[in-house]
Amino acid sequence: MSGDSRRRVRNLATLAAAATILVVAIRIVNAQEPAPAGQPGTARSPDKTKDDPVKAPAKAKAGAKAKAKPKARVRRDPPGFYMGRPIADVMSWQGAEWLLRETRIEEEQPEAMLNALKVPRGATVADVGAGVGYHSIRLARKVGPQGIVYATDVQTEMLRMLRENARAARVTNIKPIRATQAATGLPEGAIDLILMVDVYHECSDPEATLQGLLAALKPRGRLVLVEFRGEDPDVPIKPEHKMTLEQVRREVEPQGFNFKESLEFLPWQHVIIFEKPEDKGGKTEKGSDGASRPSTPSAESKAP
Repeated sequence: MSGDSRRRVRNLATLAAAATILVVAIRIVNAQEPAPAGQPGTARSPDKTKDDPVKAPAKAKAGAKAKAKPKARVRRDPPGFYMGRPIADVMSWQGAEWLLRETRIEEEQPEAMLNALKVPRGATVADVGAGVGYHSIRLARKVGPQGIVYATDVQTEMLRMLRENARAARVTNIKPIRATQAATGLPEGAIDLILMVDVYHECSDPEATLQGLLAALKPRGRLVLVEFRGEDPDVPIKPEHKMTLEQVRREVEPQGFNFKESLEFLPWQHVIIFEKPEDKGGKTEKGSDGASRPSTPSAESKAP
């Protein structure tokens, strides 16, 4: 073969290779180009979008967000605190003599306090954290023989002394109840008035305690908290055994009680009165589980 013939063969081979490369390139470009909208059987077709494995997870994620519930607010109190205040220790039965000190009548005026509550004859009342019965015996005389006083405490020693004091006072309408951290022992929906004298600030689980007391009250029954004034630095009581009216209301009202009034005639103490409401149908509003179950801390007053 001559030289010219060989050159022509090489040129033809080069042209053929270039043509092949051009065809391949065109095919690649066409494969990457989106198909026209509505064309069936392609990855971009509208009637296939719902099955697109890329888009499906996006829709599921959006749905999950729509169903997600907001997280409950978590209170960040350290152990031994509630809503920013320290929870006081329960007064031991070994300090019970202080509950009967001679100066208590002048300092706390128990008869005047109970008279201000206007407890009716025949009422069913509860002295929660009754201690040795300092107020239970007075309440028993107020409600008379047709009334009932449930005197609760978490310490068996306190209840023993309460029984002895009740016998000495010749009152027979007091029913001592050994309460626990799990149950108040009070009958549900049966109490006209619950009295807690210098006790509420000792409750280790205030919300559970208040829910149990709410369940025990009749509709429009009253919860009375007597607490040493935290606003007054001159009240000679340890700070953790005092409470301000603002603090008491902040803790009690969210648990279903209506604030009625605070009587301020005592030398050192608030007499804070709450009421259990009725629902719109006139039925009793119950606690979170409808049971009288929380603890009822012991003892009444705290030594300075």
